[in-house]
Amino acid sequence: MPENKIYLPEGLRPCVPLTPALLRDALEQNTILEAPVERCDGSRALHISLDSMEGLIPREEAISPWISGASRDIALLSMVGKPVCFTVTSLTADEKGAPHVLLSRRAVQEKALEHLLEVLKPGMLLTCRVTHMESFGAFVDIGCGIIAMLPIERISVSRLPHPAVRFRTGQKILAAVLCIDRENRRFTMTHRELLGTWMENASYFSPGETVQGIVRSVREYGAFVELAPNLSGLADPKDGVTEGDRVSVYIRSIRPEHMKVKLQIIQRLPPLLYPAPLRYQITDGKLDRWVYSPPGYEKPPVVTDFSGSCP
Repeated sequence: MPENKIYLPEGLRPCVPLTPALLRDALEQNTILEAPVERCDGSRALHISLDSMEGLIPREEAISPWISGASRDIALLSMVGKPVCFTVTSLTADEKGAPHVLLSRRAVQEKALEHLLEVLKPGMLLTCRVTHMESFGAFVDIGCGIIAMLPIERISVSRLPHPAVRFRTGQKILAAVLCIDRENRRFTMTHRELLGTWMENASYFSPGETVQGIVRSVREYGAFVELAPNLSGLADPKDGVTEGDRVSVYIRSIRPEHMKVKLQIIQRLPPLLYPAPLRYQITDGKLDRWVYSPPGYEKPPVVTDFSGSCP
């Protein structure tokens, strides 16, 4: 079971009607709720639709700059249309008797961060949600808007030109804690270990089969074709094939001792509209040491050691 089940990423909580009775219970029990932001007004307060009423998150309660890394207006404006977590801080009625509901996202974030810093250790698995991507990696919500970094080289063993070829914004994924910078309250995640070792991935394929793959790089001596996120093979050169092409390939041989798969490109295929679904080999527990390379591999093994603090 992932270790952030109490403080789930924003957008992953079950959708329930936020009735007056539920809001009263949430106020008494300090329960975490979630709903999309309907609008951001001129004072940068966030308005939340709560069943038959409206809730308000004042600007100072909408974001924790020292957690989220930004206090600029864009950080608030970008929340419109997206789900956010919050607690109920006040439930009263105005002079006309209409309910007046004050909410706080900041309080939830501070509780979530305190919990994550206390509980998490390197190697623990978390449910995450991809919030945005840059050329150097993906940013993921690990709990109530707490953002962690997933470097591009930690997404999969196969080298990627950009995280967008593996993920899409808003996608739910699993990731493991690689290291924790407790002084600066930062988390770095890794993903590739959950996608399986070389042998686990190679076991899905056999010589003589023709399968689909993605060309990840092209060299003078051939093209590297990804068969699975953690398994690539080398195909002989073929005219017209470029990086990013989806192709069908004939598997000529699989050699664990050299960690090599020899391929032959048959033809180009139409591109996929979305990244292919991920197939996780590890979905719970805690990782201490992960070895990608097969037993008997002729070179030093590819290893991840979940040892501790971030550099």
